Amino acid sequence: MEYFLHILVIAGIYIILTLSLNLIVGFTGLPSLGHIAFACVGAYTSSLLALNYGISPWIGLVIGACIASIAGLIVGFAAIRLKGDYLAFATFGLGVIIYAVSKNWVALTRGPMGLPGIPGFALPGFEIRPVWAYLILVIVFVLITTFIINRIVHSPFGRILKSIREDELASLSIGKDVIKYKLIVFIVGAFFAGIAGSLYAHYITFIDPSSFTPMESIMVLLMVVFGGMGSIKGSFLGAAALVIFPEMLRFLGMPSSFAAPLRQMIYGLLLIILMIKRPQGIIGKYKF
Repeated sequence: MEYFLHILVIAGIYIILTLSLNLIVGFTGLPSLGHIAFACVGAYTSSLLALNYGISPWIGLVIGACIASIAGLIVGFAAIRLKGDYLAFATFGLGVIIYAVSKNWVALTRGPMGLPGIPGFALPGFEIRPVWAYLILVIVFVLITTFIINRIVHSPFGRILKSIREDELASLSIGKDVIKYKLIVFIVGAFFAGIAGSLYAHYITFIDPSSFTPMESIMVLLMVVFGGMGSIKGSFLGAAALVIFPEMLRFLGMPSSFAAPLRQMIYGLLLIILMIKRPQGIIGKYKF
């Protein structure tokens, strides 16, 4: 039972990541391939503050999310005037850079040795250590994220985002500051990705660069595409399906050395099939 709850916790964290990326990719139409970098920034910031300075994980989570949003702003300024494949490569480059920094800045991040002993969240008189308690915490953050992003996409601001997605030139022609809206979207998406990274770090209590490889960005993008771009329900479906389904491979008795590559092959095959047969995803409303 505890193993099943653990899978639900991981699925909830990926739902937050998928929702935040869907805001950028699905609702605004900006191809982003380095989203896991923002989660990496949030995770390491929150963890280092807790380990080195004794700062509460609650405060560290907020600071980590804010630092991640600053990273999103920097990326936005650097890449926002790019379009299509060029923007995708620029954001992918960000993911590679952040991964390289986390792996090679040993004095700060301990590099491949990782950060062990990360403290968990606690309430007055109760440490959120049992899996069921952490699942409740993650569900709360999933609901908050869903509520905020849902309000964004169904507001006048959200309608402008969709207009940028459908025809950026038309948005410019009616006087909309497209650059400003793109920057805001990157900031908001990076903020929630930073929250997801912090939740992951304080749950697992250990992080290292292998948790934030560029391939993880591809996996999150696949969750967005699989569930449906431009669909909040699709984010839930994509994240839940692609977190829970690979775990079923463990029950087939295959060795881990074979199961891990098989999982990556399945991800790639699903992405190819979806791009050909249903590019907008299962319940998506938008396709590139």
